[in-house]
Amino acid sequence: MARPDDAALPFSLLQFYATSPYPCSYLAERQARSQVATPAHLIDAEIYSSLVRAGFRRSGIFTYRPHCDACQSCVPVRLPVAELQLTRSQRRALKRHEHLQVRELPLVFIDEHYTLYNRYQQSRHRGGGMDDDSHDQYAQFLLQSRVDTRLIEFSDDDCVRMVSLIDVLDDGLSSVYTFFEPDDAGSSYGTYNILWQARQCQALGLPYLYLGYWIAESRKMAYKSAFRPIEGLIDGQWVPLPANRCPE
Repeated sequence: MARPDDAALPFSLLQFYATSPYPCSYLAERQARSQVATPAHLIDAEIYSSLVRAGFRRSGIFTYRPHCDACQSCVPVRLPVAELQLTRSQRRALKRHEHLQVRELPLVFIDEHYTLYNRYQQSRHRGGGMDDDSHDQYAQFLLQSRVDTRLIEFSDDDCVRMVSLIDVLDDGLSSVYTFFEPDDAGSSYGTYNILWQARQCQALGLPYLYLGYWIAESRKMAYKSAFRPIEGLIDGQWVPLPANRCPE
């Protein structure tokens, strides 16, 4: 299996293999495959930072990137936070949720988080395969990490409204996963969370917020295109994505 293109990356001890085809989670009637980096115990924070720059992400302890046979729709994207230009609605989201209390917690199982996660999945992603995750599946997905991961809890009046998992890289933060209260009318938790993470990058002096993959044909991914400017990894190079490639 071919290795990532950047020969300067410290991948000499890693191996890369392609999974068998499986149904794509984002584009109906398409088959997907992933390229997985192994062994997981060798992927420390430094190597993981390099892998993210090469288009990889992680799920639990598994580090992967799309490796589909006949599709290149998944585009890794990141925000250069120093250049972020807020829209009117994004400013409203910041103001609407600025009262939330934020605290960092260890990667441990918390019943209230798990209950919120299940409500979020059943409301926003019913039938997606994660709406009936067991305790163990939840923990394997979100609470296992071999890199520098932060669990951030957002609460209001002692009630948890949102939980976000963030990886700390050498050049930015990587947004792993976020779930929130799906039934709060008028909320903009998702938008607020990305803007909060971007501000954390700025406070830490880190230039980028990595947002995973963007797919033009997927409505689930449309929210990422609302942030400007945004860069995509195209043919091995991070380049600005023009607005006409990212419909609002």
